[in-house]
Amino acid sequence: QVPLVESGGGLVQVGGSLRLSCAASGFPFSSYAMSWYRQAPGKERELVASIATWGGNINYADSVKGRFIISRNNTENMLYLQMNSLKPEDTAVYYCKGTRWSSPEYWGQGTQVTVSS
Repeated sequence: QVPLVESGGGLVQVGGSLRLSCAASGFPFSSYAMSWYRQAPGKERELVASIATWGGNINYADSVKGRFIISRNNTENMLYLQMNSLKPEDTAVYYCKGTRWSSPEYWGQGTQVTVSS
C-alpha cells in the first residue's frame, strides 16, 4: 500500500490551470502536516506550499503566491493543489509530503506538470 499517491498532472498551456490531488492511506492523515514540493530538471526539490493539520497555517513559496492554492480534506484523506495562471517555470514533477513530529515522513511518487509556451 502506497501511503501517498499524486494525480492530476499533465500538459497545459501558459496561463492555464491544473488541480493536483494527493490521496493518503495507511497512516493518520489528519494528524500530519502536508506539503507540496516540486523538482524541475537539473534543480533541487523545492517547497511549493504547506498546510497544517487543521487546514490553517498555510504558506506558499514566493514564486507561486497568488496563483496556487493548497487545501486538504481530512474526512476523505485528500490533499489538493489548485494551480492557476501557470508559467513555463512551473514545469516540474510535483510531490506531496506528510510530516508529523517524531514520526516517519511520507512522500508520494510524483506527478509531472508541463507548461508549454
